[in-house]
Amino acid sequence: MSHYRSNLRDMEFNLFEVLGAEEYFGTGPFASVDADQARMLLSELDRFARESIWAESFASSDRTPLELSPEGDVTIPDELDQALRAFYEAGWHLMPLPEHLGGYGAPPTIRWAGTELLAGGHATASLWPIGALMGGIVDAIGTEGQRERFARPMVEDCWGGTMVLTEPDAGSDVGAGVTKATFVEEAGDDDLGATYHLEGIKRFITSADAQTHPNTAHLVLARPEGAGPGTKGLSLFIVPKLHVNADGSFGDRNGVRVSNLEKKMGIKASATCELSLGQDGEPCVGYLVGDVHDGIKQMFQVIEYARMMVGTKAMATLSTGYLNALDYAKIRVQGADLTQAADKTAPKVEIIAHPDVRRMLMEQKAHAEGMRALVMWAGWVQDQAQLSLHESTPGAGDQDVDGHDRWIAREDLLLPLVKGYCSEKAYELLGVSLQTFGGSGYTQDYPIEQYIRDAKIDTLYEGTTAIQALDLLFRKIARDQGATLTWLADQIREMVKGGVANDPFSDERERLGAALDDAQAHLGVLLTHAMASTQDGQSEEIYKAGLHSTDFLHSLSEVTIAWLLLRHAEVAQDKLDGAGAGGLSENEQAFYEGKIASARWFARNVLPKLSRRRRTAEEEDGALMQLSVAAF
Repeated sequence: MSHYRSNLRDMEFNLFEVLGAEEYFGTGPFASVDADQARMLLSELDRFARESIWAESFASSDRTPLELSPEGDVTIPDELDQALRAFYEAGWHLMPLPEHLGGYGAPPTIRWAGTELLAGGHATASLWPIGALMGGIVDAIGTEGQRERFARPMVEDCWGGTMVLTEPDAGSDVGAGVTKATFVEEAGDDDLGATYHLEGIKRFITSADAQTHPNTAHLVLARPEGAGPGTKGLSLFIVPKLHVNADGSFGDRNGVRVSNLEKKMGIKASATCELSLGQDGEPCVGYLVGDVHDGIKQMFQVIEYARMMVGTKAMATLSTGYLNALDYAKIRVQGADLTQAADKTAPKVEIIAHPDVRRMLMEQKAHAEGMRALVMWAGWVQDQAQLSLHESTPGAGDQDVDGHDRWIAREDLLLPLVKGYCSEKAYELLGVSLQTFGGSGYTQDYPIEQYIRDAKIDTLYEGTTAIQALDLLFRKIARDQGATLTWLADQIREMVKGGVANDPFSDERERLGAALDDAQAHLGVLLTHAMASTQDGQSEEIYKAGLHSTDFLHSLSEVTIAWLLLRHAEVAQDKLDGAGAGGLSENEQAFYEGKIASARWFARNVLPKLSRRRRTAEEEDGALMQLSVAAF
């Protein structure tokens, strides 16, 4: 049996019972994928992720080392190569792409549901096939020549692709990058953009080479000679591994190669590489993307996708970790029931009968479902952003540009929550999944130990959790004076004020309202410190905001998840109440009861933490920042 335990039922619940996606699937920009087609796609992808070589290659890929040749070619394990080829042959790389590139034109919600399935089935394999995504981005922001020479074959011929930012001395501080771009010539008749020669060393580059891909296109940030400091001085370049001739055939090798493979704790089958540009006597040729110097803005199209992908991967791993733990708890017999613990002759029971095991299982269940709700709702917001530019009445005048900008701001607000909170909480709770297995979970007999190793990276790459928290506070909230956050708070407040006569969720609404107040007060404390730091002699007040910014990210994420779970509970209660004489199947009855239990558990066990975080922030005196380094 496959290690992967998917939860397609909960995905469809989110999409069709809560978010109402069937109302707009098959319309506007999503005309090619209606609700029935979406269900079919997810059902087929679920089967692929669980039952094919995709999931089968999970353990062997982890335990078979990658190989690096002197020329810089990477060989990945045979089973992983087979899994990727099966993925491409089935056309799954086309699902999120627009139709003009041969894609299915699926909505973002379907993309992220699909990402969950693929990452849950084989997290490391899911990191490889991003060449098509990169092709879609080059198609959107590149020149016509770049679209034809690079974007189309990246999709049609299944090239590899990378995002190349990090340097040995410029990790999270991207603006400190020193990779140099020397101008060679302006764009010619081929419209490939201005040509530059790049020189430098990049580090921690994901999926930089494999025998699966006939070519790899690197999207590289580098600083043109004479450009200013920081991120604003960076430009984006297309750097192919193999030069591409005008007829689409491959030419000589470019001056870029993999010069080292990192030895890592997890995601071992991902070729996390050092990439050398122009270091071996052969020029590293790069083409200025879009023939404009707008590198960091262009690269953020990739970064934002990557952050959403990381949060989805983390959530997917926790979900399958929980479901594996649940299966084990149902069959593992150990100890007597607690009510008969003193009776040495009492029969032994499955461990799911033990209170602390049930506590651990519900903690995993509520968070896994809550984080899926967060990811799916963020995908729904992305759907709305696309729909806002494609009104039902034809004509450019019907495009709601202002509305589109508002939806994009809402998406931006949610990204740090998806990436930062999901990655942190998934890693923490995978330890609880392992605990459910006891000592057996620590062995390779079960997938949990690999889940944990593969998941830790999620809190680190594409911006650490601390960076996500600072981005949330100082860019996503402060940038529009809290207008987008106010929109989110208003949605939550409507839930707090809702309810009917004999409301079964009155207690949860009250707890949600108190938690929202705590989160808003916590934010107020941080913004007060930030404003004070702008005054003469008070610059160190900013430290007090920094000390509690990650806690605020957690609090805002948890109050948002609690709201989403309560929405789920309302839908579930309506289904139970409206079942009628025929009733629901046993499985459906249990599913809806489980949705209500998750919402209640989260409201009663997680939301009280927000009050403690608020008080801690209010009482902050900054003493930690005054402590000498030696005292540590």
